[in-house]
Amino acid sequence: MEIAIVLIPILLGRVVPWVLFIVLVVLAIRWFLRQEKADKSPETVAARRSLGEVLRERREGCKMTQELVAEKLGVSRQAVSKWEQGASEPSTTNLVKLARLYGVDPADLLREVEG
Repeated sequence: MEIAIVLIPILLGRVVPWVLFIVLVVLAIRWFLRQEKADKSPETVAARRSLGEVLRERREGCKMTQELVAEKLGVSRQAVSKWEQGASEPSTTNLVKLARLYGVDPADLLREVEG
């Protein structure tokens, strides 16, 4: 019993910090490896579109007016116009509603913005 009382402070003081350090290093390496290198070539930069452009193209592709989209989402036509112009961005809830309205997955809608 006395040995356990002596070993616990030693473990807490010397071993645990090293274990935590190793865990943090492993997590940092995993995070670094998962990061995609941003392609900054002129062609890629030119191909990227804003969220507003993507929303406008999707709406037009579905043959909808801003008024119709606004009515379906319960927002004003001016809000839809601002989203498409890039003056403001839709909330997460409205972005999900837009994606459903346009028949796409919200993640796919955002991927179009990334390039």
